[in-house]
Amino acid sequence: MPECHTIPCLLSPWSEWSDCSVTCGKGMRTRQRMLKSAAELGDCNEELEQAEKCMLPECPIDCELTEWSQWSECNTSCGKGHMIRTRMIKVEPQFGGAACPETVQRTKCRVRKCLRGPGMEKRRWKEAR
Repeated sequence: MPECHTIPCLLSPWSEWSDCSVTCGKGMRTRQRMLKSAAELGDCNEELEQAEKCMLPECPIDCELTEWSQWSECNTSCGKGHMIRTRMIKVEPQFGGAACPETVQRTKCRVRKCLRGPGMEKRRWKEAR
């Protein structure tokens, strides 16, 4: 029998690399090539697809806040005053993410009218002197 010679694989050129699999951060990209020779002509152990990591600019991270606290007590015991409530920043914005909205809110409150009797006026006048 004459000696058998293996016919080398005939492969197409590599395709262009695909786009990165993500729009920001770490992802993967691939490229392929095709087998041009018929499989029955011999074994072909060449790889037909390659993959590699790709890195795009970091993904934006938006600000994250806790829930609002309960409203505080009114800051006066009579008359007009105010109450406040707060919330904390859990995640600071990064890489162009949405900025944090307000973390303190203030609202008016009125407990009750302050008493002003005739005795009160005399005491104030004495203190002013």
